[in-house]
Amino acid sequence: MKTIILAATLQPGDYVGFTFFIGSMAMMAATVFFFLEMRNVDGKWKTSLLVSGLITFIAAVHYYYMRDFWVENGTSPTEFRYIDWILTVPLMCVEFYLILKAFGAKMGLLWKMIFYSVFMLVTGYLGETVFRDQNALWGAISTLGYAGIFYEVWFGSAKQLSKNSNNPTLQKAFNTLAWFIFVGWAIYPIGYMAIPGGLLSGILPLESMDIIYNIGDAINKIGFGLVIYSLAVSSKNQEAA
Repeated sequence: MKTIILAATLQPGDYVGFTFFIGSMAMMAATVFFFLEMRNVDGKWKTSLLVSGLITFIAAVHYYYMRDFWVENGTSPTEFRYIDWILTVPLMCVEFYLILKAFGAKMGLLWKMIFYSVFMLVTGYLGETVFRDQNALWGAISTLGYAGIFYEVWFGSAKQLSKNSNNPTLQKAFNTLAWFIFVGWAIYPIGYMAIPGGLLSGILPLESMDIIYNIGDAINKIGFGLVIYSLAVSSKNQEAA
């Protein structure tokens, strides 16, 4: 008779499981914060803060399942992780469109960013699962999607809209989000290269992949939302002054 596990039990020394538990609670706490603070920002920022809350909520739900999967099986919940990313990463790209919409951002920018993010994730998933023996090649292909997002926020139309806004608060927030793309998202390729056959396989232990991914998710998803919240509060204070 199969034993039914009612609650995941974290074992001593399970550092990977520790980050899963921390991640699930941090994402849920951030979700509550963003949803409650929607009442305290101007109407034009409510949608941006709603999206921030949705990002952390989706992640919190997936982390709840991922932590149980890890504790029960001791293996990486790859499918759960990519389901989470295929929903949350495009939403993070939507944030750029929302904060620039008032300054002339077109729907073309939105769909372009979403396409780049989905392309990056689908090809990354194929390299991590279906074509693991060729993960370096698929990792390189996936990087093309990341390069597209990077170009848009650092040199492309999104960057130009930010420059043309003449709003120092928005420009500061936009630049902070751009640094998240540059530095924060760079965490994920390190985890990807730790899988068997990857460039860092044997150098980094396999368990480090999930630790790196978990830390990256917490920094990027919660951090993105906090930047949006800071922008909304600063804009409200400027208008009240």
